[in-house]
Amino acid sequence: MGFWARSFITAFALWAATELVPGIEVRGVFSLLLAALVFGLVNAVVRPVLVLLSLPITLLTLGLFLLVVNAAMLGLTAWVLPGFSVAGFWPALFGAIVVSIMSWAATRLFVPRDMAGAR
Repeated sequence: MGFWARSFITAFALWAATELVPGIEVRGVFSLLLAALVFGLVNAVVRPVLVLLSLPITLLTLGLFLLVVNAAMLGLTAWVLPGFSVAGFWPALFGAIVVSIMSWAATRLFVPRDMAGAR
């Protein structure tokens, strides 16, 4: 899938998280788009390292610890950007769940099967 398509899907998912989860706020469309880009970069660079380091606890929890890793990535994005904020662990956890579900649903709805399967 194209870089810009994935960025806009992530921006949509982050916007949905700001609407559905109290404690997650974004100031303006530019901050939202920038948060989507930073979130994608954090997920591409930092997340694989954390997933590898947390593999034993992820196996013990049957994969549920990955929700904590995803929440940490959302919190790291908020820590880096001044226009995007997450109030704590629980908003980050629920926001990560919303972002994951919304990203998955938007990709299934708007991206043709031949592009989505090419990952």
